Amino acid sequence: MRIATYNVEWFTNLFDHHGRLLEDGEWSSRFGVTRADQIGSLGIVFSAMDADAVMVIEAPDQNKQRTTCGQLETFAAKFGLRTRKAVMGFASETEQEIALLYDPDKLTPVHDPVGEPTGKKGAAGAPRFDGVFRLDLDTDATPETISFSKPPLELAVTTAAGFRFRLIGVHAKSKAPHKVTAEAEAIRVGIENRRKQLAQCIWLRARVDQHLAAHVPLVVLGDFNDGPGLDEYEKLFGHSGVEIMLGLDRPPEERLYEPHAQMVLGQTFAVGPTTARFYLTGKHRYFQALLDYIMISPDLRAKASEWRIWHPFDDPVCWKTVELREALLAASDHFPVTVDLDI
Repeated sequence: MRIATYNVEWFTNLFDHHGRLLEDGEWSSRFGVTRADQIGSLGIVFSAMDADAVMVIEAPDQNKQRTTCGQLETFAAKFGLRTRKAVMGFASETEQEIALLYDPDKLTPVHDPVGEPTGKKGAAGAPRFDGVFRLDLDTDATPETISFSKPPLELAVTTAAGFRFRLIGVHAKSKAPHKVTAEAEAIRVGIENRRKQLAQCIWLRARVDQHLAAHVPLVVLGDFNDGPGLDEYEKLFGHSGVEIMLGLDRPPEERLYEPHAQMVLGQTFAVGPTTARFYLTGKHRYFQALLDYIMISPDLRAKASEWRIWHPFDDPVCWKTVELREALLAASDHFPVTVDLDI
């Protein structure tokens, strides 16, 4: 079974207010790419991946006029994808949702949130992801309240063969100080965002601990907006959110595994895998980063193979297949990550 995570930049803007695809020559939210070109490119990428399930990060908006699942299923029908059904959980506060697009012949996923609901005052431990988490972020003995603008998607999954496991789709807090120009303010916002991102990963890790203690096979995947050695604030806090998620300070039976993260942990040089490519306007060049991960529990490691980042320049097949290479560049600022599981 092939499982993928794919952050599709502003997928929602490829649909009209009624959830219909906008295949026209108007500009998409990707610079220099029309809506028709982005839609067509996404069709090529999804078809090439041929995944059984795709965790779509930045899925189309859920609102009163249109549904996230309906729009994803419209997209799937357009290109005749096997992943023709969709499921989502709690709606986002933004126009970017988290949803799973899947092949109903291969698996049955059910939204199954864990944890207790909270009020506005929140709770410690591992409350439900649409609630509020209380954690002292700055060691002043006063807990702050943390919430997800994009609540993680918790799914109980059963394969056609009867294998049961859990999927958690994640879009963690971005650390970038958007729309801030003053250097001092950028530093302040960057540190504040780093604290929130770490807190979200601590919250997620508490949920992971619950599943591992219950010996439940688990896959955690999505965009963590973070990685070992990614920014200067990691030195201030001592570790990255990804390292917290992996549980590197835990015994082996309590650690999650992700080979791309392992490749860059502790390295002293800049070469490493990347899953996203952004244009820096002021620098007039592109910046690449490892932001998207598929983490698995120890009991799935022996069943996992063929981890792959569908990078248009770094993956030899993507590079040599011109149509796919160009589609990956036009479809999103992130590239898909896949893993094959023998389940």
